[in-house]
Amino acid sequence: MPARSPLVVLGCGYTGLAAARFALDEGRAVMATSRSAARAAELEALGIDARVCAELDAARVEELVAPGAAVLITFPPDGHTDARIAPALGRAGAIVYLSSTGVYGAASGAIDEDTPVDPAAPRAAPRLAAEEAYRRVGAIVLRAAAIYGPDRGLHLRLARGEHRIAGDGHAVVSRVHVDDLARLALAALDRGERGALFNAADDAPVPQIEVIRWLCARLDLPLPGAVAPETLHETLRHDRAISSARIQAALGLRL
Repeated sequence: MPARSPLVVLGCGYTGLAAARFALDEGRAVMATSRSAARAAELEALGIDARVCAELDAARVEELVAPGAAVLITFPPDGHTDARIAPALGRAGAIVYLSSTGVYGAASGAIDEDTPVDPAAPRAAPRLAAEEAYRRVGAIVLRAAAIYGPDRGLHLRLARGEHRIAGDGHAVVSRVHVDDLARLALAALDRGERGALFNAADDAPVPQIEVIRWLCARLDLPLPGAVAPETLHETLRHDRAISSARIQAALGLRL
């Protein structure tokens, strides 16, 4: 696929915007959809051809996706849209679907692409159904760890006083910077193998308490209090190290 093929971002949220910016820097034409007219105006100001779509269906996607375009899908599953639009992506040159490592449920320890998923885990079933729908049409799936960056992440929760330490804080957490994830997505679109499945996480999964101490020292904040892990949101209770060695080797990238 040509390296400068147009990029279409369906559901241009946090990661989609980062990918769109990099694509513009590469000289690509970028089209993106959003449900919000205000958001679309922000995208237009950056040089993105933004389209307001309250919802996506097959006819709309066929209209938006030119032959050979690279398509990045970043919106969360709603249980019906993914199955409805996936068959309409047949003209795309390449497709990447942004999924989540949440599909591994309560699995702990070292996690890679061969780790069994847990369809019974909250929110996992819709993600897995979306993955299957897009892989049937050749999409590459990226299962992203917790995404952080300038406007999202633990540093902001600490600054707002909202974060609590899960137990003794020694559960291991994996994250991925939004810029790394965006670059991985674009590289996968350019040279990834159709239908491939990859995890996307940084190379330094560490105990939560190490990250919290590091951030609090730099933000001049006291350590937050500790609570029983079961009282926290499921995403704050995980104890696992996600490996992204496979995607880095396949695409020749370092994070």
